[in-house]
Amino acid sequence: MISSIAGNRPAVQQTDYSQKPPAASTTNSDQDVQKDLALKTDASTSTGDKKTGGISESDLKVISELRQRDAEVRTHEAAHLAAAGSIATGGASFEYQQGPDGIQYAIGGEVSIDTSPVSGDPAATLRKADTIRRAALSPSQPSGSDMQVAASAMAMAAQAQAELLQKNQDTHNGNTDHLGTKINLSA
Repeated sequence: MISSIAGNRPAVQQTDYSQKPPAASTTNSDQDVQKDLALKTDASTSTGDKKTGGISESDLKVISELRQRDAEVRTHEAAHLAAAGSIATGGASFEYQQGPDGIQYAIGGEVSIDTSPVSGDPAATLRKADTIRRAALSPSQPSGSDMQVAASAMAMAAQAQAELLQKNQDTHNGNTDHLGTKINLSA
């Protein structure tokens, strides 16, 4: 998920990666989360749940789902980060849920990017809007929030395009009053 930072006002948008609410989640920016758990080798059983190596089959299913979601979230956010390039204001941050094995799995995430227009330079704003749109739509399955950021980028591009058109018309018509700094070349 992309979150935008325009000027001094951060606008954070949440992406729902889960189909059900997380049981217990915590926020942690550490991306070096332990991934493997050494399973016990006893073959004990429990009423209702068979145990495999000390972890029930239902817990193994939950762990498998959490590992899959963790991989999806990290891939999604990595796509945003790679496409954002220099407009990213930092690395990806994640929301975690602890699995039955005690390991923290990423269940949500975001990449913050600067979505403010380039002051006084509509051509640069147009290029930046294109980068924002590409970053927002870079994952294979963009979230609703990602689609909103892409739509905002397209609106920013349209505004920049209109400003460029106005500048070109003003230049063509000889009106240079609001094109930038005037330089008097006659001495």
